[in-house]
Amino acid sequence: MISETAVENLTLAQAREDLARLASLITDANRAYHGNDAPDLTDADFDAMKHRNAAIEARFPSLKRADSPSDQVGAAPSDGFGKIKHDVRMLSLENAFDAADITDFDDRVRKFLGLSSAVSYTAEPKIDGLSLSLRYVNGRLTQPATRGDGETGENVTDNARTIADIPQRLQGDNIPALMDIRGEVYMSHADFAALNARNAAKADKTFANPRNAAAGSLRQLDASITASRPLRFFAYAWGALSDPLAKTQSGAIARLHDLGFQTNPLTTLCNGPDAMLAQYRAIEAQRATLGYDIDGVVYKVDDLALQSRLGFRSSTPRWAIAHKFPAELAWTRLESIDIQVGRTGALSPVARLKPVTVGGVVVSNATLHNEDYIQGRDSRGNPIRQGRDIRVGDWVQVYRAGDVIPKIADVDLAQRPATSTPYQFPDLCPDCGSPAIREPGDAVRRCTGGLICPAQAVERLKHFVARGAFDIEGLGAKQIEAFFNDSDLPIKTPADIFTLAARDTAQPLRKLKNRDGWGEKSVTNLVAAIEDKRQIPLNRLIFALGIRHVGDSSASLLANHYTSWATFEAAMTAAEIGSGPEWRDLTAIDGVGDVLAASLVTAFHHPAERAAIDALAAQLSVQDAVQNAPSDSPVAGKTLVFTGTLEKMSRAEAKSRAEALGAKVAGSVSAKTDLVIAGPGAGSKAKAAEALGVAIIDEDAWLALIGAT
Repeated sequence: MISETAVENLTLAQAREDLARLASLITDANRAYHGNDAPDLTDADFDAMKHRNAAIEARFPSLKRADSPSDQVGAAPSDGFGKIKHDVRMLSLENAFDAADITDFDDRVRKFLGLSSAVSYTAEPKIDGLSLSLRYVNGRLTQPATRGDGETGENVTDNARTIADIPQRLQGDNIPALMDIRGEVYMSHADFAALNARNAAKADKTFANPRNAAAGSLRQLDASITASRPLRFFAYAWGALSDPLAKTQSGAIARLHDLGFQTNPLTTLCNGPDAMLAQYRAIEAQRATLGYDIDGVVYKVDDLALQSRLGFRSSTPRWAIAHKFPAELAWTRLESIDIQVGRTGALSPVARLKPVTVGGVVVSNATLHNEDYIQGRDSRGNPIRQGRDIRVGDWVQVYRAGDVIPKIADVDLAQRPATSTPYQFPDLCPDCGSPAIREPGDAVRRCTGGLICPAQAVERLKHFVARGAFDIEGLGAKQIEAFFNDSDLPIKTPADIFTLAARDTAQPLRKLKNRDGWGEKSVTNLVAAIEDKRQIPLNRLIFALGIRHVGDSSASLLANHYTSWATFEAAMTAAEIGSGPEWRDLTAIDGVGDVLAASLVTAFHHPAERAAIDALAAQLSVQDAVQNAPSDSPVAGKTLVFTGTLEKMSRAEAKSRAEALGAKVAGSVSAKTDLVIAGPGAGSKAKAAEALGVAIIDEDAWLALIGAT
């Protein structure tokens, strides 16, 4: 299901297929973990999903999806509690899994900041609990809220007041008038065991682990139940503040302790990666004796001024990372190999296993990735597993730390059945019978059936309704499959979704509300949900079209550049691959390369694809892209090009600041360029700007323009 190929060896096709599955599975895992307090994956498995997803997005930024797990934080808040919007979003953390990841993190921090000297970091245990934000006004606790989806959480004020570790009133002098203090609610091992023993004696519900117990206890609608549960709280961060706590992360943690919060005594200041890794090993050695669950170590840049410069990605800070503890292995029997066909026609082999427990989760499926992996080689033809192939009946090692679903890491040839034969990868699509062709340079064999292949059509519809695209409540993957095969109310194209209600009304007999699984209320809710999505932001529509190579980030780049559907559609219609002003304008967008551009233009010029796009657009009201720039920004709405060497900030930091001020950053100079910032070594771009009469300034003038001198 997910490609086994190392990320650095993935083709665009493999990467896109991986990201589609990752988005679906991580969203489901988030909902189970944060929304239902009943995770169906271990932390290691979940972390592995996000790790591979982030690595693929880093290598293929144009493929990032609108429903990318990188942009998701938690899950939507429950309807059982009031909603509280966080003034400062509660973000998740990037994950690391080995020493090389930590060295790379430090390199990226120093490169972004343009520093050659060492950077100091704090290192603290990563508590396995439930994130909570505590608002204090004039030193008094007023409004605790769960993380929720990062932007909006649940109001758990009554419940949080029952936790002894959470001060009702802060102590000391010079307390900021407004403070959002953040940390983790958890349950100790001893308290967890005692709670389960009491519940078992009363024949009440027992909990699978302390994290579930803590989350379920905090999110009780009856605060008296929460009060009866032994919850604890560690403070380690903050959101909105009327006044700063300190100049450093370590100083701020010390200040939180002085104000009356419990802070983790293992928090340590580290000077560079070697010290960080030494502290990781020290904490890991104490893990079994701490008395509470941790799943890694969190590192944060200590200097808060540097944290401010580093800023944030869409859902993670650049100045922090979580170094997770390793996962587990297990052996089992490979019973069969199935082939699944994805949205772009990729044939993905899936191992069906004799169920085995790996890291506390029962595993029955694993990815086999592609035919090369089955045969024991990578995409370049080099041997993997020392060249051992994988066959039905083999005794295989299942590994759960590096991918969204388990993968097969190795084969025990000593236990291979004497009658086994090499697996023959199909050259025909198992769904439509069309030839399955592997193009030169592509690790994936792909069905050539296109729109006639039902598997591809269904997967494209699933993508269309996925989170980050249209995200239609009540119309998920299972419903899409049912409607696709429905003889009375079929959904074969996205436009069919928006005609469903009218077609149902016209049905003489088999009304949807009269069918199994549906009723008056569920149909009414579905129709309302569909109608609610007739208005859609431009970037989400572009992403939802499912055009190959167009992910979330590239859809946003396109939306911000063209601003309206009419302008975008006209440009794609007029564009010719490789030439013409529309093509040059498209490929000048920083982050849009020739491959992505060609895919877009091809889709809009393909008769069947274009007919489906036009039919969909006729059903919608597409909202223009909104530029959220400061009202006094001197570069809002302008197109900038950076060229040459910047000496006072890195290119990444310069681009980040420009975009934060509402500017568009392009990769090449054109007549639409407003300003070129040229450092030493500026070459062809500076010459092009001179020829076009575009204003050119140096780095000092740029810093003065944005008030950063």
